[in-house]
Amino acid sequence: MHGSLILEIDLDKIKYNTSQVVERCHRKGIEVIGVTKGFSAIPQIASAMVEGGIDGLADSRMENIIELRNKGFTQPITLLRIPRLSNVMQVVQYTDTSINSEITVIKALDQAAKKLKKEHQIILMVDVGDLREGVLQENVLDIAKQITSFKAIKLVGLGTNIGCFGGILPSSNNLGILVELGHAVENQLGLRLEIISGGGTSTLLLIGNAEIPAGINQLRIGEGILLGTDTTNNRKIPWLHQDAFLLRAEVIEVKSKPSIPTGAIGRDAFGNIPEFTDIGVRKRAIVSMGKQDVNIEGIRPIDERLAILGASSDHLIIDIEDSEQEIKVGDVIIFSLAYSGLLSVSDSKYVRKHFKGSSSANDET
Repeated sequence: MHGSLILEIDLDKIKYNTSQVVERCHRKGIEVIGVTKGFSAIPQIASAMVEGGIDGLADSRMENIIELRNKGFTQPITLLRIPRLSNVMQVVQYTDTSINSEITVIKALDQAAKKLKKEHQIILMVDVGDLREGVLQENVLDIAKQITSFKAIKLVGLGTNIGCFGGILPSSNNLGILVELGHAVENQLGLRLEIISGGGTSTLLLIGNAEIPAGINQLRIGEGILLGTDTTNNRKIPWLHQDAFLLRAEVIEVKSKPSIPTGAIGRDAFGNIPEFTDIGVRKRAIVSMGKQDVNIEGIRPIDERLAILGASSDHLIIDIEDSEQEIKVGDVIIFSLAYSGLLSVSDSKYVRKHFKGSSSANDET
């Protein structure tokens, strides 16, 4: 496995993480939608989620959803980004459900569904404080009433997004508002809402603390299943694997060098002015990986004695002075990934994907 940049993917650990999330959520009457955007909907990983018992799949990119359909995935699929007016036909053709907040788009979806002789389901998104997508709370009843006038659209539920823009934490209070709005829609419009979708991985903490409001019956989980982490709550989820994904990069130089450059400092290749602290001569390694391959802010060496100093587009510089291992040219340094790192490296054509586990397939290049 030397000679290239490799993302090692343990499908058994993804399957296990999925099954654990599903089991805990199902106990509370909550279905789990597996979010595939974090790994660019690579089919082997989506299959591991399905084998783990996921209730449906979801992605924000129509390209990924179309690829899943072309690969034979028949599970219910939800579009997690508000549809564009320019792609409503694709949305109706390839997805079962989409999230929405604009009545103009919903009208266009209705027209597309009529042309395709299909019924399309929508979840009306409500802003409960994070300030990403969603209608304001005071407008929910009016928008829901307008939706009922469309013939090929079915309003199946309300949903909300938490933590992705404003960093707002889910709580029994803000999710309780969503539940109450769902009851109001049902009572005043005579509808039955099948889904009250209460966010994603960050909401798992409320389940563990028995604080999830009754009525929340769907979560959309990506990070927790894939990485066993919860960035919004700044925690590792103790009952999940954190090492289903490992990034391996080969060492191409080892040298002891001063810790500050020599000469006048201008801007680096990305237009930034770097800052350095003089801590003397340090042993450093360069690995064959850079910003063109991965979001450097989203990776960390498994060996905690190593420290990333910085990167150009093609080279990652690491302080290895304190390592207990003798690192030499040709060795491999292993990195764990945060969600931002996984998001970027999964889509990189420069990174080979190597699958492990009982469900593993051949490498994807």
